[in-house]
Amino acid sequence: MASLKNLDLNAWFADFSGQFQNLNMQEPGQWPPAPRYTAFIVVALLTVVLGWFAVLSDENLALEAEREREPRLKEEFNNKLGQAINLPELRKQKSQVEEYVLQLEKQLPGKAEMDALLSDINQAGLGRGLQFELFRPGQVVMRDYYAEQPIAIKVSGRYHDIGAFTADVSNLSRIVTLHDLTIVAPGTNNQSGVRTDTNATLSMEAIARTYRYLDPAEIEEQKKAAAAAEKKK
Repeated sequence: MASLKNLDLNAWFADFSGQFQNLNMQEPGQWPPAPRYTAFIVVALLTVVLGWFAVLSDENLALEAEREREPRLKEEFNNKLGQAINLPELRKQKSQVEEYVLQLEKQLPGKAEMDALLSDINQAGLGRGLQFELFRPGQVVMRDYYAEQPIAIKVSGRYHDIGAFTADVSNLSRIVTLHDLTIVAPGTNNQSGVRTDTNATLSMEAIARTYRYLDPAEIEEQKKAAAAAEKKK
């Protein structure tokens, strides 16, 4: 206690500040104790502060990134939770869709069955007493997984027989669709000439389109053609 009472603060501050005068910046190792310790403390504090901000900045960026991900993750979680809850129903729907697709595929003839299908269309017209004036299969159009066969047809017969023929075609076991139907009376070239007499002989022109699935070799050819076309782009 006596030493603290006898301490001359003015002399101490004068001695402390005097140690900072005439310092040789080229040789800090030769500095008096006060400036050396002060410089050490300042450098240490700056190092800690700069390091802290550098680390904290990276952590803040990472934190912001995680905060931005949070709504998306919550939405994904809710979607997956809903799927998990409805999983039995989704599986049932998937099974129903697969069964429906299988039924549709069964309605598409194979390459070997096309002749029989063309014969069925022809027989449907003959069975209704229609006279075929034109029955000309066109160029096969290849799609990704099926082929489309257009058939230009022209038949003549009574109104009700033509109607029954179109119904028979729609009820074939294979998919056949009729397009661009035109029904005219003999000696006319448009629908405005159709007679009201249902027993009169009429003429119908149409494009029948039937479809078949591709065999594995044809599917492979389609894939190769698509890949070649993609490379040319």
